[in-house]
Amino acid sequence: MKIWHQSLTSIEHVPAYRDAVIAQIQKVARPDVEVVLHGMSNETYPSEYPGHFITYAYLQNLHREQFVKNALIAESAGYDCMFIGTIPDVGLMEARTLVDIPVIGYGQASFHIASMLGDNIGIVNFLEPLADQLRQNANRYGLGGKLGPIVQTSVGFYEVLAGFENPQPVIDSFIESAEKAIALGADVIVPGEGPMNVFLATQGISRIGDVPIVDSFAAGIKMCETMTDLKVNSGVTMTRKGYFNAKPPEEAVKKLRGFYNKESDIHAGLDYGLSVKAGIRI
Repeated sequence: MKIWHQSLTSIEHVPAYRDAVIAQIQKVARPDVEVVLHGMSNETYPSEYPGHFITYAYLQNLHREQFVKNALIAESAGYDCMFIGTIPDVGLMEARTLVDIPVIGYGQASFHIASMLGDNIGIVNFLEPLADQLRQNANRYGLGGKLGPIVQTSVGFYEVLAGFENPQPVIDSFIESAEKAIALGADVIVPGEGPMNVFLATQGISRIGDVPIVDSFAAGIKMCETMTDLKVNSGVTMTRKGYFNAKPPEEAVKKLRGFYNKESDIHAGLDYGLSVKAGIRI
């Protein structure tokens, strides 16, 4: 099984995070699974981390095209599944309408796993403006009634990166924020962004007292495995009923992508990334 992992970061520019992601994949993925890491185009952001370049609706919507394009490339390149490895699930709905391989969202997978572990889901994150989007997504997934407090940490992306060398300040900040969420009623916690989640996983932080901490990255990888197995073994695939799920005619997709100057990237057949099992692929 081959999974296309798509990050919202330019992941090759943040080696501490990249290496932690690789270690996490090697820990949680099945032996027959190859996960190939893909980041955003190197020209997308002026720095290593998107920050406020993803916390406005219009700006994030511009980034959506890279996820949709890469879903088309992944399917044409023979991947079995795509994992959108960012909690806002950028491009998830659109990608699912265009390809027949499973497309799994980090946010949706972690929310559903959390809903099976507890009754009041708390989120601890460091990008406060995403709170509105996360609530909207939870409602769309049918889990709005189970999503409780969203609490921000005092540390951000670069502090989390530094935490791979000096973990205790980041652990302390996360626990402090998680305890606030628990005091507000949360009985299961989802780490809000990929870097924080992977950091916690590397530190073995899976529980605060009686409250579980969801490993959202692992939840996404396992959901990829499960949905791919269901497709192969049981023929279960995405619904094509209704406006939000119907697959548009291929000729219409090609015509309009060409009109908007999007089709050339697909024809280029780009398949680049870092394979956890096979090293760098160009």
